[in-house]
Amino acid sequence: MMIQVNGRDVELSEPTNVERLLARLGGPRFVAVEVNGHVVPRARHADVELSEGDLVELVTLVGGG
Repeated sequence: MMIQVNGRDVELSEPTNVERLLARLGGPRFVAVEVNGHVVPRARHADVELSEGDLVELVTLVGGG
């Protein structure tokens, strides 16, 4: 299955959800996730299954002062 993450093609060997994708990518813990233009709240990461052709955007949250 092929999806796009931040504009890059990512091939997945099996169906997955947002939570497993984040674990696979090894990204930071605090990240905002959007799938096909819809924000996915952290509480729903395990519930949102990804499908062929999905467009995923990951935005790292950074604090500053």
